[in-house]
This record gives sequence, structure tokens and C-alpha cells, in this order.
Amino acid sequence: MKEISGGAVVARMLKEEGVEQIFGIIDGTYFGLYSSAVKEGLQIITPRHETSAAHMAGAYARLSGKLGVCMASNGPGVANVLPGLVVEQAEGNRVLIITSSRRTGVMRPDRGGTYQCFDQVGVISHIAKHSEAVPSFGRIQEIMKRALRHCYSGRPGVVHVDIPEDIMNGKVKAEPAFSSPGKYRPLQEPAAPAGLIQEAGKMLLSAEFPMIHAGSGIIHAGAHAELQELADWLHAPVTTSWAGRGVLSETSELAIPMVDIPLNNRIRNAADVVLTLGSRLGETDWWGKAPYWKSPSQQKMIQVDTDPLILGANKPADIAIQSDVKVFLRDLLEFLKQQPRPSHDNLKQFEERRRKYRAKLDRAMEKQSNGVHPARAVHACRQAMPDDTILVADGGNTAIWANFYWQVRRPNTVLSTFKFGMLGAGVAQALGAARARPDKRVCCLIGDGAMGFHPQEIETAIRNDMKVLYVVFCDRQWGMVKMNQSFTLRPWKMLLYKRLDPHETIAADLGEIRFDELARSMGAHGEYVNSNEELEPAIKRAMESGKAAVLHVNVDPVAHMWAPGLRYFKDMHAEPAGK
Repeated sequence: MKEISGGAVVARMLKEEGVEQIFGIIDGTYFGLYSSAVKEGLQIITPRHETSAAHMAGAYARLSGKLGVCMASNGPGVANVLPGLVVEQAEGNRVLIITSSRRTGVMRPDRGGTYQCFDQVGVISHIAKHSEAVPSFGRIQEIMKRALRHCYSGRPGVVHVDIPEDIMNGKVKAEPAFSSPGKYRPLQEPAAPAGLIQEAGKMLLSAEFPMIHAGSGIIHAGAHAELQELADWLHAPVTTSWAGRGVLSETSELAIPMVDIPLNNRIRNAADVVLTLGSRLGETDWWGKAPYWKSPSQQKMIQVDTDPLILGANKPADIAIQSDVKVFLRDLLEFLKQQPRPSHDNLKQFEERRRKYRAKLDRAMEKQSNGVHPARAVHACRQAMPDDTILVADGGNTAIWANFYWQVRRPNTVLSTFKFGMLGAGVAQALGAARARPDKRVCCLIGDGAMGFHPQEIETAIRNDMKVLYVVFCDRQWGMVKMNQSFTLRPWKMLLYKRLDPHETIAADLGEIRFDELARSMGAHGEYVNSNEELEPAIKRAMESGKAAVLHVNVDPVAHMWAPGLRYFKDMHAEPAGK
């Protein structure tokens, strides 16, 4: 009988689950894990901060469809990873976090004054779907299996396993039996009963104006093709939650751009039947309430979700279906194709209004600017990049400009923190995207405030040969906050002159960080862009550099502050008046 460490048991179980990469900063407290993982053929990707490890794992999971695994060492390492876990749980990304803790005997309970010790399981249990500690070597597999069941049940999110360092690194004589995932968790996704499929199909067929509302559940289920097929068959428009943006290519006439909020509101008030797929209809969907949606008395809803607790929670569901959305769509299409196909042309009435709204937005690119106009910066990147480029949008106003002027041409090519709005997460999300899709371009459009949170990860990109392009929109201000302050402090001057002088706002201005020089100091390609004319050549040189690149783009601070759609963002924070 050979000796084996607890970390070796965990590493082997991860390999059986198909895990290929682990993100985290190495530490002696879990040497047994990462040394064994390397022997099992897993790759260890080390960022410069534990929060970045969580974001890398989340982005990797979202784009690859695989389990994202990260690790953090006891005490300060776990404290550092907490912000990332909050975000990844909110965004619904399938992340398993494995942490070390102090040795058994000095904690649970803490003896008092224990070094690098706090209630890691207790704290993370308030963040994650599931959080549990391993009390002994003999229970590692039991607790890991339970954690993995949580990873693959219900809405994706964060699951945590905490392992004391003496169990992780200590070796015992044992011959643990390892089993395939199908032995301890279901591999098939939950399906809806045939009767509910038929009921939903008949309701859609009888609708005069059916529409589809899609959330990030489509992305996690990999149901993009099925969604497009259903939308085409019904000729039904598809609106999305913010996090569901990009479930369809926005080149499709049926894909209603998330940023065209007036059009979304009109369609949601015109539809008599709504098929809601993998969306909680949360605050960014106005809770499904009037006046942004037609009232429930006039609009029927079919809601499909893996989480039964969200069905009918925010908007009454006439048909509530607990199912994986990909399985549901497959079964629904099979039923519908046996029926006469309906003939709808409901979108024709919105064509002119849709065209005018886009034309109004595009006129911003013709405006003169003091420095680079943010709309021009986004548009130039979009035009220069292949259609399957992964966009990462980060920052306040920068994320808004990115969403309004970057057309999504391939499904599941957009990353952001739509639910949490976490500044700085995009730096590491871009790295996770590069690991998930190493053959694709990754372009991170990020504000200078957001880039200031984790610029050290440029070195991570260089060290791991991740050819990410960071385009930093530099206006040297907290623009979204400054806009809010301006209308609060001196509204008439703001309306008249579109800006206030620096002394008229409160701590809203920043100094300059030369991100191009910082990038070059870490071995990346870096350039300084100060005009619209310099944009395209700089983007081309960055793409041809063959390595991670950073463009420091001086954007017009006034134009950047007046991002499109801000009034809708403000409206979102007020409870809808309707029922």
C-alpha cells in the first residue's frame, strides 16, 4: 500500500472530471494539490493576485463550458480571492474554489490568536452556492463529490472546498478507489415532461406576437444554435438580459440589440406571449414589470430555468418549466416541426424606428473631439478585429460605450460583469478568455480607473503567452460618478456647458498612469494614442506585435462622460410603477 497525500486525491478527482487547468498563486500550504495536479497533466496558471484567479476561472468556464477551478491559500490568500468569488457567483459562472486552511487542531474552533486563520467556510458560505470543510483524509472524496454535485446542479455559481494543510500535504497509506463522474452525479441535463412541452408549444403557436427573452442560461447550456433555430421558425424577436447579450449574432434581424432600450420596451409591450429562457428577469430586466413589459393580465409567459426557485418569482409564469434550456429547446423544436408553421411579420412595424436609433448613435462618430472620441475607439477596434473576437468590457462609461458600439457577430463572445459591475475584473477575464479560446483574438476595452485595479496582470499575459489587446480609455476621472455629481451639484451649468471645472466636483479627478509605458516595462507592446487618426494604425501594430499589447488611448473626457443610455441606467434604480 503506497502513501498518498490529500492533495493527490483531489488532483486525481479533478482529472476524472475533465479539468485541464487550475488558476491560482502557488503556496506551500497546498503543495500536495498543485504538485500532484502537474503530475496528472493539469496546467497551473498563476496570476499576480488571487482575485484575478477567480475571474480567470469564471471567464474560462463561461467560454469553454468546462468547470473553472481556482485555488487560494489560507488566511490572506482566501481574503484576497473573496471579491472575485462574489462576482463569479453573481454572474453565474461555474467555479470550484479549493482553499487550504491551518492544520487540524488549531482551528475549528480557532484556539485564539491562530496565525493566518479566520472562518473561511463561514464567510464563503454567505457568498457561494455551497461551502464545506474537509475534516479528515478519509472524507476527502465524499466532500469533493458533494461539491461537484453542487457545481453541476441548478444555476451555475461558486462552490468551495476547504482543506486543512496537514490533510492536503500529509501522506497516509491508502489505496483510494476513483470513480468516473457518472458514478456520483447525473451527467444528463434535466428535461421537461412531454406534456409541458406540448402545452408550451401550443401557447406559442396560438400567439399573435410571440417573443423570446434569453438570459445567460443559454450561454451556460450552449444552446445558441437551438435558440436561433426556434427564433427563425417562429419568426419571433429575441431580447436578452444584459448578461445574455450575444446569445445570438446581432447581424440577425431577430436579435434585438440590448442597448436599444426603447425598442426592447416596445417589443416587450407588444408581445402577447413571452418565452423566457434561462433568465431571472432581474433588475436590469426591470423585474419583468410594466411599463417596460406588458402587464401579466395581457401577456402570458412560459419560463424555463434549471433553478425552480426562480420560476415565476419576479413575473408570473403561466407555464413554469424546470429544465435545462438546451434540452427544452431541442424537445420543443421536435414538437413544433410536426405542426403547421405560423406566419408572423411583427418586426416590420419597428424597422424604421430601429434604423433611426442606430443612425443617431452612429452620428457620434462624426463629432469633433478633444482627443479620441470613445465611439470611434470602439468602432475602430470592432472593424479591425475578426468576427469571432472575444470582447471584454470593463469600467463605468467605458463599458457602456463598448456595448453600444461593438456589434456582436458570433454567439458567446462577450464578457463583462453585467450583474455586479465590478471594476478591474476585465483584466483577468481577458486572460481566462485567452486560455479558453487560445486560437481567438481577445480585446479588452477598459477604463483607466478599472485598469488601475489590476495592471500587474499584463505580466501574467506575457509570461503565459496570452496575446490579449488591452485598449485603455484614459480620461483621468471617475466619469460616471462625476456625471452624477455634476447634475446634483450644478445641474444648469452641466446642461448648458456639458461639463464642470475640476474644483466643482468632489474627488472625481485622477492623475495619469502611462499604461503604454507600464506595459512595455513588463515586456508587452505599448503605444500612446492621442487622436482619432492614430487609432487604426496603432490597433494594427498591436495586433501584429505577436504578444500582449496595451494601447493608452486619450479619450475626450467630456464626450466620454456623456455616454449613451445613461438615463435608462438611472431609471433602472427606481422601482417600476407597474404591477
